Amino acid sequence: MIGGGGEEATAPAPAAEGSQPLDWKFAQVFGERTAGEEVQEVDIISAIEFDRTGDHLATGDRGGRVVLFERTDTRDHGGHRRELERMDYSNGRHPEFRYKTEFQSHEPEFDYLKSLEIEEKINKIRWCQAANGALFLLSTNDKTIKFWKVQEKKVKKVCDLNMDLSRAMGNGPVVSSSISASSKSCMANGGFDERSSGYSSIDTSLPSGGLSSLRLPMVVTSHETSLVARCRRIYAHAHDYHINSISNNSDGETFISADDLRINLWNLEISNQSFNIVDVKPANMEDLTEVITSAEFHPTHCNTLAYSSSRGSIRLIDMRQSALCDTHSKLFEEPEVPGTRSFFTEIIASISDIKFAKDGRHILSRDYMTLKLWDINMDRGPVATFQVHEYLRPKLCDLYENDSIFDKFECCLSGDGHRVATGSYSNLFRVFGCSEGSTEATTLEASKNPMRRQVQTPTRPSKSLSTLPRVLRRGADTSGVDANGNAFDFTTKLLHLAWHPTENSIACAASNSLYMYYA
Repeated sequence: MIGGGGEEATAPAPAAEGSQPLDWKFAQVFGERTAGEEVQEVDIISAIEFDRTGDHLATGDRGGRVVLFERTDTRDHGGHRRELERMDYSNGRHPEFRYKTEFQSHEPEFDYLKSLEIEEKINKIRWCQAANGALFLLSTNDKTIKFWKVQEKKVKKVCDLNMDLSRAMGNGPVVSSSISASSKSCMANGGFDERSSGYSSIDTSLPSGGLSSLRLPMVVTSHETSLVARCRRIYAHAHDYHINSISNNSDGETFISADDLRINLWNLEISNQSFNIVDVKPANMEDLTEVITSAEFHPTHCNTLAYSSSRGSIRLIDMRQSALCDTHSKLFEEPEVPGTRSFFTEIIASISDIKFAKDGRHILSRDYMTLKLWDINMDRGPVATFQVHEYLRPKLCDLYENDSIFDKFECCLSGDGHRVATGSYSNLFRVFGCSEGSTEATTLEASKNPMRRQVQTPTRPSKSLSTLPRVLRRGADTSGVDANGNAFDFTTKLLHLAWHPTENSIACAASNSLYMYYA
């Protein structure tokens, strides 16, 4: 791990480091279940996101709450963590996070026009640029996006109910029982109105106990602080279908939101207006052949974004071409192998998530069976394919019957781009090495012992990108049981995970529990 500490030998070259399998260890767990404990539906985690520094982590749940965590192990070092990283110092300690705060982001609603209940479940969270010591983030449910500001504020307290005479003298003259003539109400002609002043009916003398017997509150600002979350803006009434994605632009001013048929462009400062930049809705809905499943901005090019579809394709669009991006600049899809088409072909081809690599050169996509890595300069096919659920192919009928085939698994890339990760069933997640020559294909369980149910996956012989044109396939499971003989549990699924932006640290959600691992 990178951090403060004694000097170590020079780190290996990135290529060599990327080809060596990582040794993953348990770091922390929040909200761990006890044996036999029943999990409430509202407590199940539905979104995870690191901020761009990696010092903060946000989770959202089905109850509409957002929980924030902050990193604590960096505070023990004399220098700033990023400065120590550049100095290439090594730290044997694992990253540590602690609970920071939580707030209710969304409430259940009812659309009376469509007679439709709107869940409070948080679909996505995206961090925005921090400013003036405050944290900013976007959260969304199916219909409404909210912009939140989280900031520490000093607590004001009522410290005393008796007025401090010395403080009163310092703030101004003490109230006296005598009333000067200048304080009397004067009429326009210079006369004095006794009735308006009420002097005839109100006794202005102090109580018998004197000034100290007055019960006056004194509010002071204490040294204590509390975190306050305030909703700055609400972006609503712009989507007819459920929002599946939100993504910040690198310009720091705009973001996109996507539903099944449209992608809208918003300005963070303007909540009552958005621009529709992608619309795939046909004139006749019977002609609809695919829907939008995920969308994300390019990490550095503010005019470029990508979106995926239910037919397994990814489209790259340039917003400089036209106001409504009806045509794409590039299309990424894998040609269908002749003779392999079945009833399930289009269902398992649907892409559930896409992520840009940090450098913007590659796109990672997740469909039901595989992870695919695409080079945006090569649209003929993926440069690497990682088998995640190949062992489920004989069970597709059963998975269709219980709707598991429609589960939407997320994916993520390491900050250096050497590895990719995604979730699976039985609270397992897979980590693959994607650098040239790497044979890394690790299966871990979201528990305190991540290697407890290690799956021994017979992988195909490693093939370089030159011997297998553009495509590298690894990690195919051959059975539906793990190394201990346990059958995979399709009711426990690890859908959401996130990779730390600068370190080999992964946060993943298993039901209501947040597990963190490091290597």
